[in-house]
Parts: sequence; C-alpha cells; structure tokens
Amino acid sequence: MGRFTNPRDLYFGEGARHEVKNFEGKRAVIVCGGGSMKRGGFLQDVQADLESAGMEVKLIEGVESDPSVETVMKGAAVMQEFQPDWIVAIGGGSPIDAAKAMWIKYEYPETTFEDMCKVFGLPKLRTKAHFCAISSTSGTATEVTAFSIITDYSKGIKFPIADFEITPDVAIVDPELTYTMPAKLCAHTGMDALTHAIEAYVSTAASMYTDANALHAIREIVEWLPKSYKGDKEARKHMHDAQCIAGIAFSSGLLGIVHSMAHKTGAAFTGDHIIHGCANAMYLGKVIQFNAKDARAKSRYAYIAKEVLHLAGSTEDELVEALVQKIRDINDEIDIPQGIKNYGAKGVKADTSIIDHDEFEAKKHDVAANALLDACTGSNPRQPTQEEMEKLLDCVYNDTPVNF
Repeated sequence: MGRFTNPRDLYFGEGARHEVKNFEGKRAVIVCGGGSMKRGGFLQDVQADLESAGMEVKLIEGVESDPSVETVMKGAAVMQEFQPDWIVAIGGGSPIDAAKAMWIKYEYPETTFEDMCKVFGLPKLRTKAHFCAISSTSGTATEVTAFSIITDYSKGIKFPIADFEITPDVAIVDPELTYTMPAKLCAHTGMDALTHAIEAYVSTAASMYTDANALHAIREIVEWLPKSYKGDKEARKHMHDAQCIAGIAFSSGLLGIVHSMAHKTGAAFTGDHIIHGCANAMYLGKVIQFNAKDARAKSRYAYIAKEVLHLAGSTEDELVEALVQKIRDINDEIDIPQGIKNYGAKGVKADTSIIDHDEFEAKKHDVAANALLDACTGSNPRQPTQEEMEKLLDCVYNDTPVNF
C-alpha cells in the first residue's frame, strides 16, 4: 500500500503570506532565521497579520544555517513556556526544519533527539499546536514535506527526521519572498529542487501520484533555473512553484543516495560545510551513472531525457549520458563546481578545494558507512555496498565518471 500526504492547505501567489490573518488561536510563535525576512518586511507582515487575528505573538529568531540540536532544544523550551496554538516558520529550509523539530519537542517534552530520528516513528502531533510554513527560498520545499534536517555538530553529521506527522498543516508559497534572493542561494536551492524531483522519480517508493509532480518539476526547473539565477522575476515565480511540487513528489515518493551522501558529507570536514544544494548538484550526475545499472532506473532516466527534456540519444545509455551532461551544463551555467576538488568557500568554483583531500580520504570509510545508514538510502533504486559507496565518494571528490 502506498501513501500520498500533503499539507491540508497550500496558498500560493504574490501576497499569499497574508493568509495567516485568517488563523484562529490565542498565541502564535514565529520561528525565523537571520535578518532577511525582517529587512524585507515579511516578518513584520506576518506578525501584524497574526496580531490582527487576535493572537499574542512571540518571536524565536536567529536560527542558523544547518540548524543544530541545541537550537532546537532552546526553541522548544521557549514554546513550552509560551504555549502557542500556532507555530509559524518563515524563511529558508533552516528555520522551517528547526521549527518542525521544536514542534515535536514542544508537544512531547520527554522526547530525545535520538527518538526524533527514528524513521516514521513519531507520536501524533497537533495535540497542542498547528504548524504553518512560509518558504523564502526555492529549493528545500520543507513547507510541504514530511522531513526535517538537523545537524549534530558533536558528531559532524546531519540527521534527517522523517515522519508524515511533521508535514505542515498550512504551506504558503509566496514568490515575493524570493525576489531579492542572492544568485548563489538561487543556484544551490534550485539544484536541490532538481535533485528532489529526479530522485523521487526513480525512487523505489515512486507512484503515479508522485511521478506527475516530479516530471513537471523537472521540466520547469531545467527551463527556469538559469533565468532565475540571473534575477528574472517571472523565472523566480516559476521556480518557487516548481520547487514546491518537487517537494510534494519526494515527501511521499522519497529520495536516494544523492541526499544520503549530501547529509553525511555536509558537516564532516574541518575546511567548511559543503552546502547542501551544492552537494546535490555535484553528486547528482555521479549517482545517475551508478543507478543506471538498474534497468528500471535507467529506463526512467532515459524517459526524463527523451520525453521531458527532449535531449538527443537513440539508446537508453545515450539518453542517460545526455541527462548527466545536461546537469553538468546547468552547473556550469549557474557557477556550481562539478566536484569537491573544485569546491571553494561557500560553494564557489575554485582551483583548490577547501575540503582537504587527505582529510577526505581519512574520513571516507566512516562517511560512507553513515551514508549507507541514512534514511534516504533505503528508497534508492540500487543499494550500494560499503566499497561502492566509498568509490562513489571518490568520484564526487575527483569529478570522475562512475563505471561500476
């Protein structure tokens, strides 16, 4: 039996954020990140609309990129004291993901972080509060998904929390929040969205319900991401909707080992974080080459290439390589490195990587082992061995083709 779960309500289009004025309750917390939502006036809009609905509002600000377990626990403590009826998260993936984890701890104070990470093992939520997510970046789609990514910095590992209970009650997809998004953030989040759609389409949990969303998202993202990167407003609108439907696809259709590797390499090295969307962009083509040894996956990749993107190729093998090349072309067009060997500070191309190769080699075995245990690995179309995962990591570091 399959399952397809979405938020109860999804509001989209310019000005959709003001829908919060129709929420009913006594108290609401707003969880947000840095200052971008405040500088743009969006945080103030949401607070004013909630107050106009008769609610007392408290802010939980300053959620960092790649939110930590500590941030989650501090935010949950604030919620315990304030007792909100609504949790409203506004911003990119980080504040929304953090707020989801805070929500779990708020409703079940005895829950540990380890308990949260038991895949599809959460108790029933909504005993104290409902959840609304307002996305400001066009990539993570966490506003519609059953997932949250939290970093345990003591272990240097990003852990996915996966359960349909944390699918938001209300998702708001307002493109006005994206119009001032920096080009680099646009590039990284956009490739995250493309990875979501492609992985969902070849996942072993894919269905007709998820395929429809995945395929349309792929077409939209490939067409509009390079234009969005250049600041085109119409493209930003298309990308904000496309990343959301990619999220609808993968929330029920699940992901694969591109994300498993991105989760486990993100915080593993001392040089710096490997930004999640940039990691996905570098790893995606390599994983396609690896997964294409599976007949079903190969057929599906070829379908994307031929029927969705209209790429050249007379055989499935040729179409798969055309898809891989298309991904490389997009990476070049939006200034993303092709391999970790060229990963510079903050995800820019560089002649010398900030991720030391000796450290990479020293940690490769453990990173591969952790990736194999990641929640996303189980739905990948081809299950790698420890040795194959280490070889894959070598390929993504050195930007070499995968032929095993």
